[in-house]
Amino acid sequence: MDLELLLTMAVSADERRPAVTGPGGETLTTGGLDAAASAAAALVRRVGGAQVAFCATNGLAFPIALFGAVKARRPFVPLNYRLADSQLGQILAGLDVTVVADCEQGARLRALGVERVLEVPEFLAATVPADRAPGSGSAGPSAEGAAAEGSGRAGAAGEGATAEAGALIDPDDVALLLYTSGTTAAPKAAVLRHRHLAAYVIGTVEFASAGPEEAALLSVPPYHIAGVMNLVSNLYLGRRVVYLDAFSAEGWLDTVRRERITHAMVVPTMLARIVAALDGRPADVPTLRTLSYGGAKMPTTVIEAALELFPDVAFANAYGLTETSSTIAVLGPEDHRAALSSHDPAVRARLGSVGTPLPGVEIEIRAEDGTPCPPGVTGDIYVRGEQVAGEYLGGEGGTGGWFATRDRGYLDAEGYLYVEGRADDTIIRGGENIAPAEIEEVLLRHEAVADCAVVGIEDEEWGQRIVAAVVLAPGAGADPEELRAFVRGQLRGSKTPDSVVVVDELPYTDTGKLLRRVVRQQLAGTARR
Repeated sequence: MDLELLLTMAVSADERRPAVTGPGGETLTTGGLDAAASAAAALVRRVGGAQVAFCATNGLAFPIALFGAVKARRPFVPLNYRLADSQLGQILAGLDVTVVADCEQGARLRALGVERVLEVPEFLAATVPADRAPGSGSAGPSAEGAAAEGSGRAGAAGEGATAEAGALIDPDDVALLLYTSGTTAAPKAAVLRHRHLAAYVIGTVEFASAGPEEAALLSVPPYHIAGVMNLVSNLYLGRRVVYLDAFSAEGWLDTVRRERITHAMVVPTMLARIVAALDGRPADVPTLRTLSYGGAKMPTTVIEAALELFPDVAFANAYGLTETSSTIAVLGPEDHRAALSSHDPAVRARLGSVGTPLPGVEIEIRAEDGTPCPPGVTGDIYVRGEQVAGEYLGGEGGTGGWFATRDRGYLDAEGYLYVEGRADDTIIRGGENIAPAEIEEVLLRHEAVADCAVVGIEDEEWGQRIVAAVVLAPGAGADPEELRAFVRGQLRGSKTPDSVVVVDELPYTDTGKLLRRVVRQQLAGTARR
């Protein structure tokens, strides 16, 4: 199984079904997307390059470029346009790419020495027939009509796609080179093969099972694994994907209402902003059925508030990594509602878990010596399954067995997984391993704290001392000693921050991951108290 076959199956189920809608409301059917991707494949072959990269925000160009790369038998490389020139240049130096980019990024890439740049307007003009172009209001071409028009446009750009496209895709062929977020180190390219991505899709969703009214809102950026796999999974399901190119809480809510969205996925910072924007008012999104979240740890206070403001919505917490082709564990809707209403502390605590492993996925917690940890004991999280790649560009990883996620956590007696953070984030104070998330969870329950990050700073006496960076709620005031006392009242003394520093804001990636290494650098010179 491969990504091209998944698209072919979607077309065979209903070529006229709306597949993707851009931020301006322009829509392509499954047949229209397939035809545009064929034209994109021919264009890519003419222009050259060993990979097809994408450096732009969400829109119709993204799925066309993705499946165009697949049809051209090129690895697809979504690039993080928010990286500094030095980081982006370092990535591009190791590739031989044709890049589909918006106009701003196109100029930037040329300045970095990239020769093959297709700007989005020209790319769409070359792949989508003029009378069906985005913005025309059409639902897109039929499979037959658009294929003919698409191949004609491709022919004008060079030799057609048919001959090379006839070569079968080997499931072991590379489908994606996806650069990790680099929250603790420099980004590196995860290698995801067709068999990994297909295993995830086939194992998690049922083909063509979506109702005709179903629509999924996608607001995570295209260089995130969730951006890729939400598109592919929903296409396989038969659910229309609606793109949001720039997130704001009000814009998100407006789009859900206008496009009659039934399913959506957000990262924790997005949900926190949506909750803040509602300001205690019910969400008023009658079509929304399911809201999934993931990508970073969700503060319990935020999810508790969201469950109250979206009373008729089913929530799901999805935990996964780039290297695992997306989700490997899910806390489902029933668990969310049961935890919210339960008076049992153990059941209530499950709101802080990421749920149980997906079918076909095994998760194991290991101690430093490699032996499995019993339930409730924190260790390193390992995972294996057909969707797990664990391979990086240059040959690192790819053992085909257990993959070390570099996350730490534990499984409870019922098999629920609790993720405490990255192994590199663990604070070792006086020989004791301390998870920053435990302290952060307590601080966030103080009414004056809007956000916080806890890190370990080198210390001659203790090895590391605990420093908390705190963002205060608007109009709130709190003395650092008051906050230290608040933590001390709920956790033992060794987990009380040695110092609390009030900051204006914390650094995050736009997928909601805290840049803890940046916080650590900013706080390195703080006083002991």
